[in-house]
Amino acid sequence: MAHLTPYLAFNGNCRDAMEFYKTVFGGELMMQTFGEAPVNASEADKGRIMHAQLSSGNFMLMASDGMPDHPVTFGNSVTISVHPQSKEETEKQFNALSEGGQVTMPLSDTFWGAYFGMLTDKFGIPWMFNFQKEQPKNS
Repeated sequence: MAHLTPYLAFNGNCRDAMEFYKTVFGGELMMQTFGEAPVNASEADKGRIMHAQLSSGNFMLMASDGMPDHPVTFGNSVTISVHPQSKEETEKQFNALSEGGQVTMPLSDTFWGAYFGMLTDKFGIPWMFNFQKEQPKNS
């Protein structure tokens, strides 16, 4: 497998969420509305995001708005795990993403050799950050 990409669903605020994530992670953001696609959408739904993609190096996040007749239910069964390349990058992204959200585990050193923390962002998406400080030694 080349990679696995999280795909998030929102209830009409996908544009706001993806623009926010772009301020946290950087990269290029592409969004297409239902009105821009060759699909049958009501006038009220034409501004909803049919597909969004945020790409930055090896980082990719995809998302869309669900249709009003199929609302999204947020839960705790999936968490997005981010693996930054430095402690500084970890702190910068964690702090930015936690604005307006809730830190569920502050960043701290762990017994497995990582700098780790967890939060739920202002859109209800749970995230965990794991900067692996100690690299495994090759045997």
